[in-house]
Amino acid sequence: MSKQFKDNELLHIATIGKTVGLKGDLKFHIHCDFPEQFKSGASFLLQNQEKIILESVNHERGLIRIAGVTNPEDAKKFTNAHLFTTHEDTKKSCHLEDGQFFWFDIIGCSVYENDLLLGVVEEVERIAISDYLNIVTSEDLLKKDLAKSFLIPYQKPFIVKTDIDKKIIVVSGGLDILEAS
Repeated sequence: MSKQFKDNELLHIATIGKTVGLKGDLKFHIHCDFPEQFKSGASFLLQNQEKIILESVNHERGLIRIAGVTNPEDAKKFTNAHLFTTHEDTKKSCHLEDGQFFWFDIIGCSVYENDLLLGVVEEVERIAISDYLNIVTSEDLLKKDLAKSFLIPYQKPFIVKTDIDKKIIVVSGGLDILEAS
């Protein structure tokens, strides 16, 4: 019996495009920062929770072949399918440098500046080449008629410390950004 996953446990990391050629190859559009996890033998889930295994991956051409699919007719059923993985599998297959964190670990962190709770990270947004924390403002600060949410660049000098285990991010200049929002 296969394990059923809730949508919030899965990460959408790629979308399969149209068929290419006569052997069942498919275009492949990556939606994550870790292309190295897409390799021969890697398994992923589709939106219907069906498991697929990649037979081959050609990153230069943006093509994949799914194990057991040998012709365009069989491959067409995967067109526009979304590939998902779990947080656990992502942590196993993707390498982070010191000081880097997965977005799913940052979401839900409380954001503090000088012991003042500014809010909680609702999501991480990439705008151009920079990542921003989208923060839902704390109730105490909402009572002061400040914005309901605001963005802080996830980079120095704004980010002082990130502690994933404690789910806390310490910032500098965040209150100024909130007050200007």
